[in-house]
Amino acid sequence: MASTADPARSESWMISAVPTFLVPDVASTARWYAEHLGFHTAGHVPDDEPWVYASLLRDGAELILLNLRGYQKPDLTDQRPAGLWDAYVRMRGVRALYERVCGQGFLKVPLKKQPYGDWEFEVRDPNGYVLVFGGDHEQ
Repeated sequence: MASTADPARSESWMISAVPTFLVPDVASTARWYAEHLGFHTAGHVPDDEPWVYASLLRDGAELILLNLRGYQKPDLTDQRPAGLWDAYVRMRGVRALYERVCGQGFLKVPLKKQPYGDWEFEVRDPNGYVLVFGGDHEQ
């Protein structure tokens, strides 16, 4: 168990952890996130397509896309039927985002109040990554 007097804890601060997704086409995936979930591309390399890297932002959330030509994310849902998530995005206004995506083919699990009080829904991006959007404990 770490001591509360740990000098490393007083000298360094972790700000965030950013999900990093391998995808076969960074630019088209970035466009999908912009169109469907409201992210914008904060940076990409190189200037022209095909991109090998992109950073996507929306409010305080960030995703990183990395190119791996021909990559297909394995579908492991049969190994964990209760769900398999690649990123959990905590947010305010979860119902408003849900209303934006409701009825879309990429919506995986509809908005539901969880036993711990948060409202959540799941989407699957075109590469098979599952993102959960949750928050608004009392809505």
